[in-house]
Amino acid sequence: MDWASKYRPKHVDELVGNSTALRQMVEWGRNWTRESRPLILYGKPGTGKTSSVYALAADLNWEVIELNASDQRTRDVILRIAGTSSQTRSLTGAVRKVILLDEADNLHGSADRGGARAILDVIRTARQPVILVANDLYQIQAEIRSRCEPVQFRALPARSIVPRLRFICSSEHLSCEEQTLIDIAEAANGDMRAAITMLEAAAIGREALGEADVSTSRKDERSTVFTLVAAVFGKPEGEDLMKIAYEVDETPDTLAQWIEANLGAIKELDRYSRAYQCLARSDEYIGLTYRHQYYTLWRYASLLMILGVSDAAGGGGIHARILSPERWRKMGSYRKQKAVRTGMLDKVSSSLHMSQHALRDAYLSSVSALADRDPMEFVRDFSLDSDELNLLIHDKPRAQKVVKALAAEERKREKEREAAERREAKKSPAPMNMAETTDEGAATRTPQREPGISDQGQAQLSEEESGKERKSQKTLFDGF
Repeated sequence: MDWASKYRPKHVDELVGNSTALRQMVEWGRNWTRESRPLILYGKPGTGKTSSVYALAADLNWEVIELNASDQRTRDVILRIAGTSSQTRSLTGAVRKVILLDEADNLHGSADRGGARAILDVIRTARQPVILVANDLYQIQAEIRSRCEPVQFRALPARSIVPRLRFICSSEHLSCEEQTLIDIAEAANGDMRAAITMLEAAAIGREALGEADVSTSRKDERSTVFTLVAAVFGKPEGEDLMKIAYEVDETPDTLAQWIEANLGAIKELDRYSRAYQCLARSDEYIGLTYRHQYYTLWRYASLLMILGVSDAAGGGGIHARILSPERWRKMGSYRKQKAVRTGMLDKVSSSLHMSQHALRDAYLSSVSALADRDPMEFVRDFSLDSDELNLLIHDKPRAQKVVKALAAEERKREKEREAAERREAKKSPAPMNMAETTDEGAATRTPQREPGISDQGQAQLSEEESGKERKSQKTLFDGF
């Protein structure tokens, strides 16, 4: 077992840092009711988000049902695992079950198609606690964010990581200089898991560690595309810019899309025009590269887009969140629309016993007219969500209002049903001891002799008692 798993905190008081976030989680867990909103834990990797969920569950005697990005998180899988678990009690004796969806900001592609809408369904109908974990809060759909309570986990300072590394060294009987632990903690950049992994890698085959032993185990510090975009619009010199660009593991056509998405940070029109000219010229070299398969031209494309745009920007910097490429956002929107359309056609066509193609080509107009006439009944019969209903009636506010009204109606009906069950439970009589009321029990019991009564009187008394007992049994069964 690797050290990161071996020394994973088992309880909340063993976690390092983020005391405010942990306090918020503990308070939420202790006071959780069915009306409580789910939590979204977000922040850099290695700050203890997932570990805190398991630690909280251990302290509150909860069972954890986890789905992460390594699983196939289609709509059916999420509803089958998380959806079912969120509405049933634990079989292991736990007080509750907490549904943990790790890496919730990585719902993308065909593997996770429909997953986001399934998460919404789970949140709406959950009778158990739900916690989402993400690195980037804003990569989660706004509709999901609006229904959850955000909890931010911040990067851990080196001074908080060092004591944990020292404890691990003591447990593993590893001698390590204090400065070495400080170097590892600072190199981890707030990532506790990375710090422990670096310590383990450096300790392989050694009983003592010095500063020279950790030089090869440092965390991968290659620049990201976010670092490059910030540098292009910032003040680094040309040589430093190109060094950052070489460290970014992206092709020039992808870098061009990122830079284009953030050109709005240039406010002066003449500078904005010059930046676009450099980017357009760079795009020509990218096109020639793919057309002639002559990848040497990529270096010219990179120089034009990075140095040219940087010169045009004039070091003004980016004073807002770095935007992802518009093309990617549109592709994500198109994928969502396609998934919604496919889901709607599947629900309606299967209920009407026809193919999706027949419904789409011949009857969709008629179905839309019927849905527009009585949307509430349509949503109830076909289990549509607001997006699917909007495809039929082309009125998003109305579709959202109808779905919310139906959800409120179902919640009211559920509360009435639970209240009726509680009333029935109070009315039902206490269970009787059937061992005393069965004929078999009556036949096998030995009558006790009363003092001062003859055998004949005792027999008569026993017969009278037996008659009374039979009468009570008859009355009991008549009641049933």
